[in-house]
Amino acid sequence: MKTTGISSLDHAPQVVAEWLNDLEGRLGEENRSRTYMLLRATLHAVRDFLSTDESADLAAQLPVMLRGIYFEGFVPSRQPAHPRGKQAFLDRVNSVFHDDPLDDPEAAVSAVFDLLHDKISAGEYEQVAKAMRGSLRALLV
Repeated sequence: MKTTGISSLDHAPQVVAEWLNDLEGRLGEENRSRTYMLLRATLHAVRDFLSTDESADLAAQLPVMLRGIYFEGFVPSRQPAHPRGKQAFLDRVNSVFHDDPLDDPEAAVSAVFDLLHDKISAGEYEQVAKAMRGSLRALLV
């Protein structure tokens, strides 16, 4: 594969693979497509829950390729958007799985938050946690 000569871009697919491997380990599941769908859906739900400024702060902590995935379909004028409650948040994430829903959406989303906890700065993770309502905070580590 031809490289760009720009380290952060050439390394981006490997970084995403590392995040997905890590998340698969946390889930105890080896299904790359479902793991990617879970990560993407959870990031989108978080993004749409946060204010535009909070969302941008979180995005700055993500690897370049995940940052692009995070902002896919983003409409800043709709921020923050619902879901605001825990069940609505879980339903939003699970909705991408259509005919094969997650067995335990709460555990799956918690695994993504656990991954974020380990991958972004403690200060940023704390800011995301503060933005969450009480019922959603239970999903965070």
